[in-house]
Amino acid sequence: MNNIASDPDATEHYDIPNTDEIPSLLAIVLDTNPRAWAALEDTLPLSRAVANLLIFINGHLAFSNANQVAVIASHTTKASWLYPPPHDAVNTAQATAADGEDVHMRDAAGPGSSVPPAIFSANKFPLFAQVEAAVASSLAALSSSSTPADLTSTTTKLSGALTMALSYINRVSQSLAANKQAPADSTAAAAPAAPQSAPALGGLRARILVLSVSDSQPSQYIPTMNAVFAASHLDIPIDTLSISGNDTFMQQAAFITEGTFLRAAEPRGILQYLMTAFMPDGEARAALISPRHHTVDFRAACFCHGRVVDTGFVCSVCLGIFCEPPPGAECLLCGNKLRLGSYGGKPAVVPRKKKKRRKINGREETGSATGTPRP
Repeated sequence: MNNIASDPDATEHYDIPNTDEIPSLLAIVLDTNPRAWAALEDTLPLSRAVANLLIFINGHLAFSNANQVAVIASHTTKASWLYPPPHDAVNTAQATAADGEDVHMRDAAGPGSSVPPAIFSANKFPLFAQVEAAVASSLAALSSSSTPADLTSTTTKLSGALTMALSYINRVSQSLAANKQAPADSTAAAAPAAPQSAPALGGLRARILVLSVSDSQPSQYIPTMNAVFAASHLDIPIDTLSISGNDTFMQQAAFITEGTFLRAAEPRGILQYLMTAFMPDGEARAALISPRHHTVDFRAACFCHGRVVDTGFVCSVCLGIFCEPPPGAECLLCGNKLRLGSYGGKPAVVPRKKKKRRKINGREETGSATGTPRP
């Protein structure tokens, strides 16, 4: 504490800095593509990957009582909640506001909860057991609800999972801001506190981690980029651990949001990748050297056919991308008339000028050092 000033009554005034801990929310998007995990069955089964992911979640929650976590499954046909359970996800923000900055913990399953009471043990931290039971039961329900038609798709609804994660982060942030506003108003007449850097989400540090095993779907380029730019506006980094597949869009997401993109060279070491590269939050990474992907694939998907293209046509008004000129040279998004110039026409052929050859001693020069031998 630093002495600020002394009043005429000889009393000393001190400036007490705010030591409240800022909670950190980690939203995890788990790719649950059945075909991709079936191909990895011999190397990294889904059950082992989930077990390692739960260890990583426990480590994040163990850093502080204020830390929170959310797990979302990106399936082939939908995005589904794993934790908090679907019926508890809406009320989690209200519970957070009621409990202040502490994590809402319960050592037994509540009424109507899908978590079995027998999973809780006196030898396990209640919050760890709650997350483990909720993720296991939700994954089992998602697997049992899958149909053979769901196995035909090779990609997942990643854009929907990112949107759900951003919505949940925004809801928790608003709840924390509303909970802190009342005490701040009641102590407005107190001594001013020292300025402290606060995140853009009103007292909450949030980040998104994507565990990817699928290729990027070109038809989801626009909604995925919309979610990425929304996360960048809120200073929410999007990290990606690519176990398999060619996830072009997530490389761009990590670059735009200043996150970390890492391709697992050895999938069996998933826990080491998670602990060393993705455990630090945004504040801790400022003092660390995070692993970076050296090359970023900046290819985009066209708006007309959904193809990933290297070169294309861009509208100067709405920045729409097309793999080929639209019909009538008119933008399909804003209706602007595109000026293509002479594109598509035959190139102008310039006649080649005939080179004159000099004559030496009455003979035409052939260009060779010696003359043409006679037969």
